[in-house]
Amino acid sequence: MANVSGATVEIDESTAAILPAPSLQDVHMALELGWDLNRPVASMPPLREGRRLAALQALIARNAGLDAFLVTDLVNIRALTGFTGSAAKLMVTADHSTLLTDGRYEEQAADETTAAEAAVEIVIRRTTVAQSEWLAEFLRARSVTSLGLEAATISWSAQQSLASIDERMTCVPMFHLVERLRRTKSTGEIARTARAAAIADAAIVEVAPNLVQRPTERTFQRTLDDAMLALGADAVSFETIVASGPNASRPHHEPGDRRVEIGDEVICDFGALVNGYHSDMTRTLYVGPPTTAQRHHFDVVRAAHDAGVAALGPGAHCVDVDRAARHVCEQAGWGDEFVHGLGHGTGLVIHELPWLGQTSRNAIAHGDLVTIEPGVYFPGGGGVRIEDLYVITTDGPIALSRAPIDMVVSLA
Repeated sequence: MANVSGATVEIDESTAAILPAPSLQDVHMALELGWDLNRPVASMPPLREGRRLAALQALIARNAGLDAFLVTDLVNIRALTGFTGSAAKLMVTADHSTLLTDGRYEEQAADETTAAEAAVEIVIRRTTVAQSEWLAEFLRARSVTSLGLEAATISWSAQQSLASIDERMTCVPMFHLVERLRRTKSTGEIARTARAAAIADAAIVEVAPNLVQRPTERTFQRTLDDAMLALGADAVSFETIVASGPNASRPHHEPGDRRVEIGDEVICDFGALVNGYHSDMTRTLYVGPPTTAQRHHFDVVRAAHDAGVAALGPGAHCVDVDRAARHVCEQAGWGDEFVHGLGHGTGLVIHELPWLGQTSRNAIAHGDLVTIEPGVYFPGGGGVRIEDLYVITTDGPIALSRAPIDMVVSLA
């Protein structure tokens, strides 16, 4: 059996830099297109995923320790080729890329990779056995001695099967290589994420007054989800969180049968999905004027949010951005009540690089889409979280989320 290397081919944090981030002018154009709910998604800039595939090939070309890279994660395959089918593998070398799929997707693969401007050969094999035979034939014909595999997603059995093809070949675990390339968002990706954010903005403003009718958390969740779908979302980004009253002390509370009461603070964490791209926003709503204690909690979290935003910018260390926001909570005596990281990237999945937290090793880069979401939680006594989504530009962060942060539902 071939060797399965425990070493990795080192690809540093600067991988994203080989993909040009949109200019400030392009970002503003993308945001205006995305925020206009009357403009069809089809009229937005193309995604051009093929540029990311070309960047991956360039990385392989300049790295002598890697002959080929097998992409098996379907999200990463989409990010590189535009292909959205449910079964595929992508073999990438310095000078060639092959999308391997089955007969169900022959026409779809051709259409989507062409639209993505992805230079790939499409190979159709109708059974998994035939696909495995093609892979083996390819690796032998190319005399591949080092094959990169996606360490975080490929199964042990699949790795062992590949390793057995040729005793001269070493399988090399690669960590987050495509995910790093995914960080730099194109104009088209920013426009679609802005549309998803605009849908979420409009939905929460539309349905927030319903809280005075004392709906259950689950009912309000469905109302908010339905509003996003009616406004043009393909789906919701994730299971919407609605946490009212004492339940607001649970950051990932599952909406239940508790009725919202007058005087409650209600944490709503939600997002829309548009053309595969996710938005993410949290608002803490007050049903009637907040109490003095509630207002103090909110003001501290708002100050932490603003401190985090102020620390954002290309080159900033994510751990320092987290620290800037966390320091505000610590000064208020609530360091222990801020129980999660400050934020995360988003894109084709709701949580992706970079990570903004106390142990993060990432740095903020031009072209990132990131959330800032500080929160404090008091078991049995509620909580507050505020979250906005930002695109990072050379001129600093620009907010995609535009719904009012201070949302008090009138009882009149």
